[in-house]
Amino acid sequence: MSALEKGRETMGKVIITAALTGNIHVPSMSPYLPVTPGQLIDEAVRCGEAGAAVVHVHARSPEDGRPTTDLEIYREILSGIKARTNVVISPTTGGTATMTPEQRIAVVRELKPEMATFNAGSFNFALYPVLNKVKEFKHDWEKSFLESTEGFIFANTFTSLKVFCKTMNEVETKPELEVYDVGQLTNLSQIIQEGFLKKPIYLQFVLGILGGIPASIDNLLFLTNTARRVLGDFELSVCAAGRFQFPMGVVNMLQGGHMRVGLEDNLYLNKGQLAKSSAEQVEKAIRIARELGLDIATPDEARKILGLKGPDKVNF
Repeated sequence: MSALEKGRETMGKVIITAALTGNIHVPSMSPYLPVTPGQLIDEAVRCGEAGAAVVHVHARSPEDGRPTTDLEIYREILSGIKARTNVVISPTTGGTATMTPEQRIAVVRELKPEMATFNAGSFNFALYPVLNKVKEFKHDWEKSFLESTEGFIFANTFTSLKVFCKTMNEVETKPELEVYDVGQLTNLSQIIQEGFLKKPIYLQFVLGILGGIPASIDNLLFLTNTARRVLGDFELSVCAAGRFQFPMGVVNMLQGGHMRVGLEDNLYLNKGQLAKSSAEQVEKAIRIARELGLDIATPDEARKILGLKGPDKVNF
């Protein structure tokens, strides 16, 4: 089948991504937040059964839920997911504040996933207002972790962007380009011009993070139109923090794009109702999409849309 025929076959299909746990929410905020490798594997399987084509993975310490970059924990999670479901697995390269770019990209270099996140620029990434919403902490690290973000800059310099591109190109891992504000689009344009980032590209707008662009329809359309001017053609997914998750994702589906849900971005299914699983949010997103007459991409259709190398070429 030619590339053109594959494109026609998957045209108009919506890719639903489930972000399983992240490193924003602390375990005290929801009893349903998956923490251990086994919980994350089970959660990925549930999301795949619910209709998600992609799962986005952060690892946590199984002892206390603290975000971790331990490669063996990642290997356990990714290999466990792959053994039980056909979903595309996209690990994070966010790392921690003290890690070098080479350390942050290690999960890609070692495990060679089909796709991984690629943060498109530096900005203040602040979580400390969440402190007012937590009445009691389960673990000692949670409060100090949230407090520390008041002075945190999520550093993604041109130097680190090029390190990430080089590694991803070498192992044929597709970058999922996380864009938190409009200036990051020109960062991507620059490294495309310099030959580090290869087209076609897959963007994901991340809306509503304190320090990034606010979540609104105007801002989503502004980002989309700006991206078209400076980057040309692309596939586009959208995620948004908290109560903006579904409104922003639905608007993006209506403009021909894809949608990310999951407990990383939003702990709730409806107002005042905690989601018991990211799979519940996947089911809700798919119900809405089908009511709008949209078709949902399977994992293999998502692989065709995004031009992924396939699960047989990963190292886990």
